[in-house]
Amino acid sequence: MNKVRKNVREAALELLETVEKNQSYSNLMLNSYIEKYGFAGPDAGLLTEIAYGTLQRKQTLDFFLAPFLRKKIETWVRILLRLSLYQMVYLDKIPDRAIIFEAVEIAKKRGHQGISGMVNGVLRAIQRKGLPSFKEIEDPIERLSVATSHPRWLVERWLEEYGYKTTKEMCEANLAPPVQTARVNVNKASVEEVVDRLGREGFKIEPSPVIPEAVRSLKGNLARSVCFKEGLITIQDESSMAVAYALDIQKGQHILDCCAAPGGKTTHIAEKLGGTGKVTALDLHPHKIKLIRENAERLGLSQIEAVVMDSREAGQHFEKESFDRILVDAPCSGLGVVRRKPDIKYVKNIKDMKTLQHVQLSILEEMAGLLKPDGIMVFSTCTVDRAENEENIETFLKQHPGFEPYPLHVPEAMENYVDGYRTQIFPQDFGGDGFFIASVRKKEME
Repeated sequence: MNKVRKNVREAALELLETVEKNQSYSNLMLNSYIEKYGFAGPDAGLLTEIAYGTLQRKQTLDFFLAPFLRKKIETWVRILLRLSLYQMVYLDKIPDRAIIFEAVEIAKKRGHQGISGMVNGVLRAIQRKGLPSFKEIEDPIERLSVATSHPRWLVERWLEEYGYKTTKEMCEANLAPPVQTARVNVNKASVEEVVDRLGREGFKIEPSPVIPEAVRSLKGNLARSVCFKEGLITIQDESSMAVAYALDIQKGQHILDCCAAPGGKTTHIAEKLGGTGKVTALDLHPHKIKLIRENAERLGLSQIEAVVMDSREAGQHFEKESFDRILVDAPCSGLGVVRRKPDIKYVKNIKDMKTLQHVQLSILEEMAGLLKPDGIMVFSTCTVDRAENEENIETFLKQHPGFEPYPLHVPEAMENYVDGYRTQIFPQDFGGDGFFIASVRKKEME
């Protein structure tokens, strides 16, 4: 079937409109648009750059545009101006004249002569007069918010929790493109073998300085590699890979991963079991359980059992104190993965976080009865919010005197980030996602 032809900037406009209107996740929409319009190679790369970059810097772009807009404009026109200005300011390989010409042509197609004239006028005025300076913003909190495109309430929350230096570094790190990383299935091949094979496939690869079994891709999408298809690697962030270390896994154990999809941590746990033991993986959604099973099959991991189940009801289905290790990789606000999902910072709010806190605690509560005495439970999230992280695990320990902090096991290169039984990883620490990991032990009955 012939795909409808659409150029990259038209597709970017349509994608960004959909994200804004429906609060859809940009990472999911992007893949569907690449497929929908048959983009490949440089076109797919440019669509990704324009869509992510415009979303990532939305507040900053609106600040730049404000002095040049004299009246209210339609949403699609504002998005067209944003994505055009993003290219003019942040992409140096495309000449301004080409960007402006393309924007005017799209405006003619979508609107009328008045709109195309206005788009042309605004972009040429910016070209002529230059951008407003952040120095014009007197309030330092507002200045940081606008300069890094993070909502003010979020900047204020992080300032209160972590201080100005850490907050500024985190906001700036969130604007940097993430480096793709993969975990080597060491049951099938060594890191050296995989680096060599990927190099011969045309990828630019380096071993991870943080996780012994990980590699970083400096060029190329590893999900399209032969190594991926053959089950030698799994796409996973380095911060996320630390979670399996925290479980302090021993051969032959039965381990429960209670919020498991899409299975990155599940399969890492199974790989660390080295063909022994069993991993039971739970998720609420059948299509996500299917993903876990597909990943397990691709990697050749037969000891994974994936079950559709609400982990808050797991106590009704499993025998009490039947697991040696339990991982609670809890639903969270996702504020540690803003680089990968830039729209998160615009759609999440404090109410969401309070709701998620209750969900996280209810899962921990349910898991407490399923862990064997002397067993270890790991609580992790991909957020940097203290209420969802430190406060929750502290609350759990206060409410469960039968549990105690357990020294957190991490790879050697991460030991400096550990505070006793827990760690808060920031995006600026080593380029991984923002991540929280804590480890507790169930005391043996005296």
